[in-house]
Amino acid sequence: MTIRVGIIGTGAIGADHARRITNTLTGGEVVAVTDVNAGQARSVVDTLGLNAKIYDNGHDLINATDVDAVLVTSWGPTHEEFVVAAIKAGKYVFCEKPLATTAAGCMNIVEAEIAAGKRLVQVGFMRPFDSGYQMLKKAIDEGQIGTPLMVHAAHRNPTVPESYVTPMAIHDTLIHELDVFRWLLNDDYKTAQVVFPRKSSHAHSKVADPQIVLLETHKGVRIDVEVFVNCQYGYDIQCSVVGEEGIANLPEPQSLLLRKDAKLSNTILMDWKDRFIEAYDIELQAFLDGVQVGSISGPSSWDGYAAAVAGDVCVKAQESGQIEPIAMPARPAFYD
Repeated sequence: MTIRVGIIGTGAIGADHARRITNTLTGGEVVAVTDVNAGQARSVVDTLGLNAKIYDNGHDLINATDVDAVLVTSWGPTHEEFVVAAIKAGKYVFCEKPLATTAAGCMNIVEAEIAAGKRLVQVGFMRPFDSGYQMLKKAIDEGQIGTPLMVHAAHRNPTVPESYVTPMAIHDTLIHELDVFRWLLNDDYKTAQVVFPRKSSHAHSKVADPQIVLLETHKGVRIDVEVFVNCQYGYDIQCSVVGEEGIANLPEPQSLLLRKDAKLSNTILMDWKDRFIEAYDIELQAFLDGVQVGSISGPSSWDGYAAAVAGDVCVKAQESGQIEPIAMPARPAFYD
């Protein structure tokens, strides 16, 4: 059976997902699209040669009888509305981060899904599908480095636009670490603090950059994450887990080792889409496969909620400069 997919939002990530469903993955076909910019939706349909209907709005697309599953890749503040609507329509939905722009919005989605009685939502946190993170997770779970004690990490971007402001370092950037660390450590967060080193001269006036986020988990693991979004040299994701008996480092992306002009060098990626391109393929294929068999298993609505709760506290810590407690409710048995 081919899963008939409708895409709400055909900007950069929506268009890229349409491309991978059409040209790279198996088991899915894009049959419907919509975007606030109708011309953008038409451009994606024409560029990819899709046999897809262009809808005026997301709700009509969700309720279309020939749409089996929905991808929500629209502007973040619209996610909650469309995901809840898809759940109420009984349709599987893949939602790019953020699941919702507030923790309360994420909880509304969680409650709607529990009321539906079936897991219908997969959140677009791609890092658990990355081969490097999979290796890191395996080393931790198999006890190769003993009990984890500390995590040192960095999330660096070459530049960000003028529209990028200080809280976005949490909600748009750190959000991936907030999700993947819970998965890596099988643990939740207890406290958060944010400190600001000397500001980079490359950072514009609306963003404090870099930032260092300090997290403590319930098991006592201490995590420090450098968020540096004007590092200039490339898109660079680092993660080192320090255990009682060893250290496991996230592997570097595969790149050509070049000897030239008296230099030995590796290319550093500049674009996040290139760094995690295989993970994006794998996560969306997993969603399509799950819809095929009626059971999805990727990052859940609860994972989206947990990341949002931690993210909100990190933003509070940006403002206060204090160690702020993170109050996380017990995970519902529905998500076990």
